[in-house]
Amino acid sequence: MNSADTPRSPGSPDAAPSTEAGATATVCSAKGCRATAVWVVVWNNPKVHTPDRRKTWVACEEHREHLSHFLDLRGFLKDVVTLEEWESVPRGD
Repeated sequence: MNSADTPRSPGSPDAAPSTEAGATATVCSAKGCRATAVWVVVWNNPKVHTPDRRKTWVACEEHREHLSHFLDLRGFLKDVVTLEEWESVPRGD
C-alpha cells in the first residue's frame, strides 16, 4: 500500500466535509481522496477497543473495497453499509 492509499481518520483536517453549492458532502477517508463518501466501513480493534465499540471510516465507490480489505486482513472489519443507511439508524449520544 502506498501513502496515497493509506486511510486517514475521518476526523482529521483532510477529511473535513467539503461544501459545494451550499451542500455539505462527507469526504472519503482514503488518504488524498477528495471524492464524496457513499459507504461507511465499520470496524473495531479488539486489542484497543471494547467489544461494543465501533469506529468508522467513510469511503467513496473507488476506495470501499480497498479500505474494507485493509481492515478485514487485520480482523477489524465489522460491517460495510451505505452512508444513507448509517445515518438513518438512531444512535444514543
